Amino acid sequence: MKARVQHPRVHEAIKSRQDGWWWFFRYWADQIRSDGTAQTVRKRQWLGPSRGEKKISKKEAEIERDKFLAKLNAPTVETAVQQAATMGVALFGEVARMYEEGYLAREKQIAKPTRVKEKFYLHRYILPRWGALRLNQIQPKAVEDWLHTTFDSWWTMHGVRAIMSRIYYYAEGHGLWEEGRRSPTSKAKLGKRRYKYERRILSFDETARVLARLKEPYRLIIETCIATGARISEVLGLKWKHVDLEAGTIRVEQRVWHQDVGAPKSEGSRRILGIGDLVARFRAKAAEEGAQLDSWVFSQKRDPSKPLWDSGVRDALHQAAQAEGCDFPGLGPHSFRRANITWRQQVGGSAIEASKIAGHSTLVMTGEYTFVPPERQNELTRRIQEKLAAAGHASSCQWEQSPLASALRENADPPSRLDVARVVPGTSVVQ
Repeated sequence: MKARVQHPRVHEAIKSRQDGWWWFFRYWADQIRSDGTAQTVRKRQWLGPSRGEKKISKKEAEIERDKFLAKLNAPTVETAVQQAATMGVALFGEVARMYEEGYLAREKQIAKPTRVKEKFYLHRYILPRWGALRLNQIQPKAVEDWLHTTFDSWWTMHGVRAIMSRIYYYAEGHGLWEEGRRSPTSKAKLGKRRYKYERRILSFDETARVLARLKEPYRLIIETCIATGARISEVLGLKWKHVDLEAGTIRVEQRVWHQDVGAPKSEGSRRILGIGDLVARFRAKAAEEGAQLDSWVFSQKRDPSKPLWDSGVRDALHQAAQAEGCDFPGLGPHSFRRANITWRQQVGGSAIEASKIAGHSTLVMTGEYTFVPPERQNELTRRIQEKLAAAGHASSCQWEQSPLASALRENADPPSRLDVARVVPGTSVVQ
């Protein structure tokens, strides 16, 4: 931007038919192009009416001119940089680098699975496509088309769009994007939400048959997922110091992901969960293994100092389900977390209780995990039908015992109008 001192003359002209005559002056202004360069343009600034009831003198108009030009004359480099920054001329790739080195690098704040996932999508997909463009050059339609042609999964598109939106939010926090201005990535439409795999859970009967085929410790692991609704990473992250056999509870304080031990997914995930009738099984396992407080509940056979891999649990589960003819692509330990949330509400628990036990931050997420299978729908439907049939039977009995029905059966004199009114609502007793 050019450093200049302007002091133009004040002139008089007709502003519009409605406004009439006004004082004005012309000045030069620098505008930032999309590529970050400055363009000088000629502008007109209106100061106030020069004729009529609300007119101001030329001297007053010159004072208003000087106030306006005081902010415009000889802008500092800092002002120029700030103006350019809020226009979004910074490179998306540079802001993404700042985001990665700043936000994603905070190990105590961001869980490792989140960091690994976001870095993967940043370097594999986002930066190769958008890194060379400036923030204000990225258009919603272009992002939308790219998402739909690059990814098959709706949830993957949703996650990638969220990463890009967080980069814009990070830019806003560092003065590189206008505050309160929506990012173009947030305007990209993903269409109707869809799922890659079939959304279902095993029935009680199927679950019992699969459990019968599982060997230890896989059976106890899956039964713990069913009983508590805990994530598989939380179950495998248990140490004996987290198990209270007297109270019949486990305490979720850490999780294991790819042998990395870290904090739970969120603060709400730190919770105490009841294990019910599994206490005896846990007690027998502790006695058999001579459990120490700091040892893993589910450890590797070859190296007890390390927790069990979740991949082994998944393989054993799929083999058992295939043997029972109820395997499906989306089946896994997480399926039994969904089952726990669904069944807990079916046996009388409230949605709030299910949400708290699951460690969800909102009831909306609990709703996503809740299934209403046809068997449950028919059970609820039959209860409604039974109540309706009972009400119809009671109405029929009341009619059979009425004087009018008795008279019709006996072919006797009809009852009085008052008797009919007692049985048939809405009947008038006025002759």
